[in-house]
Amino acid sequence: MGESVAEATLTSWLKEVGDSIELDEAVFEIATDKVDSEVPSEVEGVLVEKRFDVDDVIKVGQTVAVIELNGTPEGAVAGPESVAEPVASEEVEAIEKDMQVAKESVASQVPDFSHSERFYSPLVKNIAREEGISVAELEGIHGSGKEGRVTKHDIMAYVEERKEGQPATRQEPAVSLETKPSPEAAPAKPAEKPAASKVQAGVADERIPMSRMGKLIAQHMAESVATSAHVQSFIEVDVTNIVQWREKVKADFEKREGEKLTFTPIFLEAVAKALKKFPMLNISVDGDSIIKRKNINIGMAAALPDGNLIVPVIKNADQLNLVGMARAVNDLAQRARNNALKPNEIKDGTYTVTNVGSFGSVFGTPIINQPQVGILALGAIRKMPSVIETEEGDFIGIRSKMFLSHSYDHRVVNGALGGMFVKAVADFLESWDLNREF
Repeated sequence: MGESVAEATLTSWLKEVGDSIELDEAVFEIATDKVDSEVPSEVEGVLVEKRFDVDDVIKVGQTVAVIELNGTPEGAVAGPESVAEPVASEEVEAIEKDMQVAKESVASQVPDFSHSERFYSPLVKNIAREEGISVAELEGIHGSGKEGRVTKHDIMAYVEERKEGQPATRQEPAVSLETKPSPEAAPAKPAEKPAASKVQAGVADERIPMSRMGKLIAQHMAESVATSAHVQSFIEVDVTNIVQWREKVKADFEKREGEKLTFTPIFLEAVAKALKKFPMLNISVDGDSIIKRKNINIGMAAALPDGNLIVPVIKNADQLNLVGMARAVNDLAQRARNNALKPNEIKDGTYTVTNVGSFGSVFGTPIINQPQVGILALGAIRKMPSVIETEEGDFIGIRSKMFLSHSYDHRVVNGALGGMFVKAVADFLESWDLNREF
């Protein structure tokens, strides 16, 4: 999952106990803070044990399932054969009869989920049985999981509200997927300040649950602000030559290369060159040490249809020419919109670029994507009246301009370095050759 990923959430099982599994066949699905992915089996065999339920948070390195190989579960140790004393057939029949009676007794007391069209995880079913919640009650609980599934947090909130005699409105955990409401978390004395104030919804207000990705992004952003000392530098850039050059070559570029030429690969090429010139922005902080990254891997923030953001990473961006950069940008952006990115395509970024101008913003103050130390926001390109200096004197002309907003970690990047870096990006863009070949 990558060195920065410590845990993932199990979102669905694709195989049931007793199912045969082929080599590289997907067994279950997991979700990290940015991407959902299937986990394939490394062996052939039969699934004999599930060790986690849907919506459980799993640490990297934990065993999730057990697969039997030729009669022996993967990882199991076969012990010496033991010889059991023969059991009389009458005793066997009595034991089987008692077991059947016990099964019928238990079955008569638990809800029957077989006729429900809605999916419930084994954990949710067990909680429903323990709390005496009927199938009809479960059907009425609003689910916050994938495709509206009822999660552990949903049913536990319902149980608490039912005990208190309140309407069944679901409460979201306030911090992360691992946190859950606890009586011990409430202040014992009125004088104690609670961790976070509770917002009361009015009668006409609508309570909308945050998505799993939304909650994790919120946590990631809050942690970044608490970790890095954010400072911003802004610079205005004249990109008239780039606008004119792109307009001139974009049709031929698409005809020859089969790719649309946007402004993004041009800007990323400029950032890659600046990072090569100023490698102390291509770093991470680890305690009292600085890790200087060898590779220049640029993340490009992309908006998803649901309003969330994802950051696919262009690996070794400094080694790509403009055509290669355009192919990488178009491919990653398209698959990001279709939720088809792989886990290794959103990890190992060393610097991030976000295009706030695509939403009409002139400039912004982006939050650093940990564990990086810098992020560049690209503002909207606008036609502006501008003073143009020539050998014959100054005059006013219409130019295409934009703002670059550079946020950097002031713990390790001072104002001089942060300013020189964004100035290097601007210089590259302003010196664009109108006769350049692609």
